[in-house]
Formats: sequence, C-alpha cells, structure tokens
Amino acid sequence: MQCPLCQREVEMLTVHHLIPKQKGGNKGPTIDICPACHKQIHSLFDNTRLAQELNTREKLETEPQMQKFLSWARKQKSDKRIRVRRKKRK
Repeated sequence: MQCPLCQREVEMLTVHHLIPKQKGGNKGPTIDICPACHKQIHSLFDNTRLAQELNTREKLETEPQMQKFLSWARKQKSDKRIRVRRKKRK
C-alpha cells in the first residue's frame, strides 16, 4: 500500500478524519495514510486548526511544516520505521 502523503510503500494505512471526530467529523471525509504521517499531523496541529484550515489532503500537503516532513519522509527507505517525536503545540 502506498501512503498518499509521503508516497512510501507501507504495510498498513490508518484512517485520518479530515475534520477531527471531536469537531464533528465522525461521518465526514477521511483519508488513509501511513502511521508516521498520521502521528506527524497530530503532533504538529491541534484539532481546531485541522478542522478549520487543514481539512483536505491538498491543504495538508501544502502546509509548510508538513512539506518539510514529507520532503524528508519521501527520502527514507520503505522498510525504515519513521519515529515521530511529539512536539509541544503553541
């Protein structure tokens, strides 16, 4: 399976709610992405920003912090496990 964000071949994908469930996105649009991208998204952004500003795949891909991560992640081997450090959000 290929992650639509980082383009890496991975063993499994996880479901990311484009509008977080806490913000009413229970039955809203989702995308299947790799665990590393999923963790990175939730590490960088709070649910309010995700719901209001970053609620499409395209918006996530063009956000500068995600672009930096995706640029790095795309260079990693498919079999390499990417560890994501939780960051303190401002």
